[in-house]
Amino acid sequence: MDESEPVNYRKFSDNDLGSCRNLWEQLTIAHRAIYDNPSIGGPDPGKFFDEHLEKIGTENIWIAEMDGQVKGLMGLEIGEDEITIEPLVISQSQRGKGIGRGFMEIAIQEAKNRNATFLSVKPVARNLSALRFFSMNGMTTVGHVELFMDLKNREWKDGLRLHDMDFKY
Repeated sequence: MDESEPVNYRKFSDNDLGSCRNLWEQLTIAHRAIYDNPSIGGPDPGKFFDEHLEKIGTENIWIAEMDGQVKGLMGLEIGEDEITIEPLVISQSQRGKGIGRGFMEIAIQEAKNRNATFLSVKPVARNLSALRFFSMNGMTTVGHVELFMDLKNREWKDGLRLHDMDFKY
């Protein structure tokens, strides 16, 4: 990371709401592109950040700030013995500069501080960059698999193999 642009990691404040909605919208737009589905997130994808914030609480959102601007956010869903990262979003222009690794360090420390058994994340199956990032940062154990049937017959990719079974993603 460039020494002239230090990252300040801190807890969410009410002043961050607009910036975080924008990052959530960027994440939703990326998911729309990954799945070639413009309806993901509905007409106002930023509003789902508000719902997520209400669900997990402001005390469980961290911000990465550079030069006074929000460049990333991470939320932690706190369970009884599992903490789930949801979401981890870095602004497109700041990816690859170590911000995500800093968030991972915070998540790991929070999980240890709370004596959690597991730290988990549930990236979408087609988000290969997220899968690579989390794998490179120590998340190499598969704990849960979600299977579903698409009743609208959208286009899915072949090529996901697990326990000698083929799946689409």
